[in-house]
Amino acid sequence: MATKRVLVLCTGNSCRSQMAEGWVNHLLAGRWEARSAGTAPAARVHPLAVRAMAEAGVDVSAGRPEHVGAYLEEPWDLVVTVCDSAQETCPSFPRPVQKLHLSFFDPAAAEGTDEERMAVFRRVRDEIRDRLVPEIASRG
Repeated sequence: MATKRVLVLCTGNSCRSQMAEGWVNHLLAGRWEARSAGTAPAARVHPLAVRAMAEAGVDVSAGRPEHVGAYLEEPWDLVVTVCDSAQETCPSFPRPVQKLHLSFFDPAAAEGTDEERMAVFRRVRDEIRDRLVPEIASRG
């Protein structure tokens, strides 16, 4: 059976979509291949997102925010938006593609000490694993 492809979209492509890409490629390898992109990509992947995923045994340190425009012509089995802004500004894909929207809190917006902010990144990381990964897995 061919590996299915999912594109995970967020605004900055620095936290939620990067964590989702990491989880899908880690937990659903061989069934699904994930990439991620943003509608307004940030300069880099958020260091706390990299740290939170590393704590869970998933390395996303090589990720880099990319613009969704780079992926419009590619064939996708599923496009997932993980923030409301990306859902609203998601471009049209030239090929028919199934879409899914699951919104997660933006951990980059967390305030407080490093440990308090890190707790938010961990919570969002786990929510993505617990909500998004099973949803994608159920689609093939």
